Amino acid sequence: MRAQLVDDTTLVGIGSGWLRHVSYAVRVEARRSYRLVRVVAHIFYGLLLGLLLAAYWQPRAPRVRRAAQRWQRTLLGILNVDVEVLGRPDADARFFVSNHISWLDIPVIGAAQNVHFLSKAEVRDWPLIGQLASAAGTLYIRRGSGESHRKADELASHLMQGTAVLVFPEGTTTDGQQLRRFFPALFRAPVMAQVVIQPLAVRYLDAQGGVDEQPAFLGEDTFQGHLWRLLRRDHIRVQLCWLPSIDTSKLSSKDASALCATAQHSIERVVLGMPFDAPNSALIE
Repeated sequence: MRAQLVDDTTLVGIGSGWLRHVSYAVRVEARRSYRLVRVVAHIFYGLLLGLLLAAYWQPRAPRVRRAAQRWQRTLLGILNVDVEVLGRPDADARFFVSNHISWLDIPVIGAAQNVHFLSKAEVRDWPLIGQLASAAGTLYIRRGSGESHRKADELASHLMQGTAVLVFPEGTTTDGQQLRRFFPALFRAPVMAQVVIQPLAVRYLDAQGGVDEQPAFLGEDTFQGHLWRLLRRDHIRVQLCWLPSIDTSKLSSKDASALCATAQHSIERVVLGMPFDAPNSALIE
């Protein structure tokens, strides 16, 4: 009887532990599903807001820009994204360049600064997200089509009209631990427009302050699958680093490659975890 009692007690303990595990898993999935519903509802709200504000026809109107920033801040809240900002954007800058890790970079940067993003042309065809991006005034470029020089002329025109533009010169995403070579062709735009360039760096960090690779949007990732993966996270920690600006007033188009290299070096220091000087803040170790 005693042996049987021990066996029964052991079984009860195992069963209790299994139930706790199942209960926890159910709560996690329920919370994940609830947050997904909130994201989807927020996307549809953004599409409706775009119609009400005529954003699809006037994406650069001040009312649209203010609404776009509020929408992006709310999205970050739904996803539990904590953003730590180092440095400040230069009020005179119009051409911004950043490393690229995930589609999440866009609301992280867009919530902090009123800019129009240059995105790969495929984004325009993403269901719902493409319409939302267009309403926010996103500009598009087709990769590998030799379009960069033509797009630089178009960007220069926008910059001359006072539009702030952000580009991802790598042309693709990384896992956040490295920086790919920047393509210099688009750097002709700020030189032609004679506007200030400001580099910035995005870093996703884990609890120990190391690189968090989970938010990276890579290879065959789909937006839906990647979003579902992120929704498992209790929170996502991001560091947004504004770096010293670059004056182009005395430069010509032949300096585009040197400009590109300067911006890349500045961002690469942050990506590799090296000390860097953030404007209007102390030296970051």
